[in-house]
Amino acid sequence: MMRTIYLVEDEEHLNQLLKKYLEKEGYKVVTFFEGESARQRIADLPDLWILDIMLPDMDGYQLIKAIKEFKRQTPVIFMSARNQELDRVVGLELGSDDYLSKPFLPRELVIRTNKLLQRLDVNKAENSPELRLEDYRVDQRQRTVYDHDDEKISLTNREFNLLLFFIQNHNTVVTREQILEKVWGDPYFGSDRVVDDTIRRLRKKLPRMNLETIYGFGYNLEMKG
Repeated sequence: MMRTIYLVEDEEHLNQLLKKYLEKEGYKVVTFFEGESARQRIADLPDLWILDIMLPDMDGYQLIKAIKEFKRQTPVIFMSARNQELDRVVGLELGSDDYLSKPFLPRELVIRTNKLLQRLDVNKAENSPELRLEDYRVDQRQRTVYDHDDEKISLTNREFNLLLFFIQNHNTVVTREQILEKVWGDPYFGSDRVVDDTIRRLRKKLPRMNLETIYGFGYNLEMKG
């Protein structure tokens, strides 16, 4: 599912440049050149707001306050060319999730955007008692996986921990070393082939799980949304 970003920036060239970079990354981007038109679209609940503090009709502080009052969890990235420390502090106090000081490279904004949305995905997965993986249902509280017909799929403790790690890092390539550290614990003394063996069993039990092997590097669990 394509993520939607609302970008508020009054400088036309920068507005269109950032839009181009974000769209190239796979996001749907709706742009605004002043604050009031953006404020009227708060109820749309985009996946992310990226907004400049200096706008022609209002400052970004007013806009982020309105965004957060409507829904506190809505993520916001601030941009500013003014007093960096003051803007950073005020932005954080109002609930901004990240801050970029102008000038910056467009690629930096893309990286910050990717990391912020990925972090929010992980937090959401960790706080949700039940997760979906294809047509499997993963109950974190009961540490149980169910098939589409609600048949229980028996997993060992290690297999379940590995499955959760992949879900929390979905659409991200992870190495065997990262898996060993997070799932087996650090330090782990033994062959990293134990990862491959556990994954082989996991794939056999969950054949519809879209887990890709990146040869010579690691694994990537592909999930929609």
